[in-house]
Amino acid sequence: MARILITGGCGFVGRHLVARLAREGGHELWIIDDLSTGKPPAEWEVPRLRALGEEGGVQRHELVGLDQQVRLIRADFVAVAQAELGMTPSLGLAPLPRFDEIYHLASVVGGRNVIDNDPLAVGIDLAVDSSFFLWAAKEARPERILYASSSAAYPIDLQEAGESRALREDDISFDKRLGLPDYTYGWSKLTGEYLGRIAHEKYGLSVGVVRPFSGYGEDQDVVYPFPAIALRVAARRDPVRVWGSGEQTRDFVHIDDACDACVLVCRGVSDARAFNIGTGTPTRFLDLAARMVAIEGYDAPVIGTTGKPVGVAERYSDSSRIRDELGWRPTIALDDGIRRGLGYARGRLERGIEPDM
Repeated sequence: MARILITGGCGFVGRHLVARLAREGGHELWIIDDLSTGKPPAEWEVPRLRALGEEGGVQRHELVGLDQQVRLIRADFVAVAQAELGMTPSLGLAPLPRFDEIYHLASVVGGRNVIDNDPLAVGIDLAVDSSFFLWAAKEARPERILYASSSAAYPIDLQEAGESRALREDDISFDKRLGLPDYTYGWSKLTGEYLGRIAHEKYGLSVGVVRPFSGYGEDQDVVYPFPAIALRVAARRDPVRVWGSGEQTRDFVHIDDACDACVLVCRGVSDARAFNIGTGTPTRFLDLAARMVAIEGYDAPVIGTTGKPVGVAERYSDSSRIRDELGWRPTIALDDGIRRGLGYARGRLERGIEPDM
């Protein structure tokens, strides 16, 4: 049995990672999340939770059908870490136990709209990650750490229209000149990776880093492209609109596959190297929406819109490193993921959730 902490564990990735780890059985699972963007436990669908009570600021929940419990501390991670380090007054919590594995997912999230329109708020991630690695090095000393970086850390000049290629992990190197990442979100993740490297080299911590590309899944918030488009298609919008021209490409990887990759990297990598999580296949937003329309079984044109943030022109992965070294391959094809997403979107419509356009 391992004692495992997931920071930001009530977010989209965190919830699915909790479910993935719970299915292994026997672990003691902990979450720290302030619920600023994550779902309260009562609203979880994957997995479902049942409240058992609270003591000393720690909520206990049972994962329905999995014979597993999870402990939740509802608090800002920076405040918890700095209190543990004695830098700020106590929050009134008991000292955290020692963890075997920590999956550090906590960050400011909200999709392209937040990245482009509130970049200084996103910059708070710098405080989150610096507090995390200081706490991990000086106080927590876990056996293993997984740091969730992002494909946004890659230089944007490698992602221009007509000039892009599959992004390789070595396109980022702290031993040579760095390119310009994708806004403050990319900078914060790049800095987090560097802190992970320092934590390994100077403090002896076991650190693995992942760079997920465009993760998607059924219960993802509709501020993200995949569920937003799925909701429009499930509502049979005609035409179906996508942000920007729709020519921009992304590498869509299902959340279940992404969580498997996170666990593999956490347990199989110790030297702070980064591993891409992607399929290696670029998909235009126009094509994604058209495939959804075809699978939904109706005819409608797909058109772009102006006045919305779109990000880089082209972004997709070379995932040969994680395939060759750790044996990971995506198992959920995009069309299968689309079918799941459309089914979930129909349920959202039944609950009165309407498309944004």
